Amino acid sequence: MTGRNGYDAYEGAGELLRALAAPIRLAIVSELAQSERCVHELVEKLGAPQPLVSQHLRVLRGAGVVRGSRRGREIAYALVDEHVAHIVADAVSHAGEGART
Repeated sequence: MTGRNGYDAYEGAGELLRALAAPIRLAIVSELAQSERCVHELVEKLGAPQPLVSQHLRVLRGAGVVRGSRRGREIAYALVDEHVAHIVADAVSHAGEGART
């Protein structure tokens, strides 16, 4: 940690967690942890409207969580790295444990 009293890393983590702070974004990250997907594939998997999925992908892309690459006429989205997938999997697992107690 460097910068203002060592909080730069915490600020970055806070930004990441804000980007993940919607259930549909957690679901998108979980899907992309399995393989890269186009918007229509995420719409089908999540059962959510295309504009909603696209909006949340923009947030995740802006936060540096996902990247898009052209696949013909479509854009395939993938996670930038596996760290976020582990964070989401751990959070979902932890929430599930709390629901069982």
